[in-house]
Amino acid sequence: MDLTTVFGLILGVVALLVGMTLKGVTPDSLLNLAAILIIIAGTAASVVIAFPLSEVKRIPKLFGVLFKEQKLTSDADLIRMFSGWADIARREGLLSLEAKADEISDPFLKNGLGLAIDGQNADYIRDVLTEEVDAMQERHSAGSQIFSQAGTYAPTLGVLGAVVGLIAALKNMNDIDALGHAISAAFIATLLGIFTGYVLWHPFANKLSRKSKEEARQKMMMIEGILSVLEGEAPRVIEQKLASYLSMEERRKLAAKNSEGKEAGQVVEET
Repeated sequence: MDLTTVFGLILGVVALLVGMTLKGVTPDSLLNLAAILIIIAGTAASVVIAFPLSEVKRIPKLFGVLFKEQKLTSDADLIRMFSGWADIARREGLLSLEAKADEISDPFLKNGLGLAIDGQNADYIRDVLTEEVDAMQERHSAGSQIFSQAGTYAPTLGVLGAVVGLIAALKNMNDIDALGHAISAAFIATLLGIFTGYVLWHPFANKLSRKSKEEARQKMMMIEGILSVLEGEAPRVIEQKLASYLSMEERRKLAAKNSEGKEAGQVVEET
């Protein structure tokens, strides 16, 4: 589970409810059926109109992406894996990696290594894998745009709900109680529109975009690793090249682990 999404959602709701209470507004004021209908159903209708059915059908899956932790192999593990492959390829030849390809669960990485083992040239492999990354980003962008557009529609629909509430208020100018209730309902619609737009839909869109960028970044790292193995580069050179994808802290951790591994190897040789 993606704890940041869950925590942020809970924090947003709590902040709204506590803020309303501190202002002397009871949270049950939000239970206004007309306002909820205008904002939620209206936003859903706008999204359905704006996007083709094939993309709208993906919304439940997108919620799954939002609330599930992104499962990616750590960059450090990838670097060590490519370094090991390079060592094997330099000693035994590229075809010796066929057994390694069967062990890979990531389809993208497995396909790339398979192309290298089949003898495809570096330019062809780069083009094929880069096109796959671009297509993935295009699909992900379409998903994040759904929430981004919902975040644009919701606040505007809040204004629409306020207008409807004010129309109802103007019809009850002689009844003070009914007038107050209608004005309250009008502003509840505005509140729900702004809250859902800027605390839910826009942040959801940004989270999907960030996850897509992280996945694309790691896939580009895989492409460089595969091509480096194909071109017969030394394991140390590959480590230095791929380390550019890491933060300084991650580079220090990788260097420390490599040093520990070398020291352990020396101890074994001495014994």
